[in-house]
Amino acid sequence: MMGVQLIHEAYLRKVEKVVALGTICAYPKFTPIPFKEEDLWNGYPEETNAPYGLAKKMLLVQSQAYRQQYGYNSIFLMPVNLYGPRDNFNPESSHVIPALIRKCLEAKAAGQDSIEVWGDGSPTREFLYVEDAADGILLAAEKYNSSEPVNLGSGMEISIKDLVELIARLTGFEGKLVWDTSKPNGQPRRRLDVSRAEKEFGFKAKVNFEEGLRRTIDWYAANHRE
Repeated sequence: MMGVQLIHEAYLRKVEKVVALGTICAYPKFTPIPFKEEDLWNGYPEETNAPYGLAKKMLLVQSQAYRQQYGYNSIFLMPVNLYGPRDNFNPESSHVIPALIRKCLEAKAAGQDSIEVWGDGSPTREFLYVEDAADGILLAAEKYNSSEPVNLGSGMEISIKDLVELIARLTGFEGKLVWDTSKPNGQPRRRLDVSRAEKEFGFKAKVNFEEGLRRTIDWYAANHRE
């Protein structure tokens, strides 16, 4: 509801342009790979993400309706999973990359011989480094003026199993990975078609995934006490 009110008040107060941020969770559970923006309405989102995804999706409908009815300039971007320094590393609420970084570093420091990981490792995800995301949002704010939705991503895809093994290697954790298959896997695959962002406003992700992970791990290692 916050987003709905924000766009409406921006229109009433004659804010020149609104950049609304949606989510990849808005896509149907079984979207063909890579996710193309035109597939957004071809099914219901994955169940664990659906309420969030649908709430965000309404900002797209609102953007299109306000453009049609009032000529109001708002745009709708859909960033993929973000990561990077200053992420949320709280074990109760963090997403997959910061959660795994913290688990691996704490297990290594405590001399533990294993860590537990949710699911079976088979789902795939795409990640975008936070500075790349900021560049994409700024480029869109400067150059894009349409209510057609636009994916913001890197175009890469990695399985959760490969991701966990990569983070374990980069953090120096050499213990065993124990998969808790009673926990949900979430959406089976995620990889975006990122061609519209490049075509419409020249955005292309620059930071290599392993380099982005190194920067994130280094930041957390230096700042985790805070």
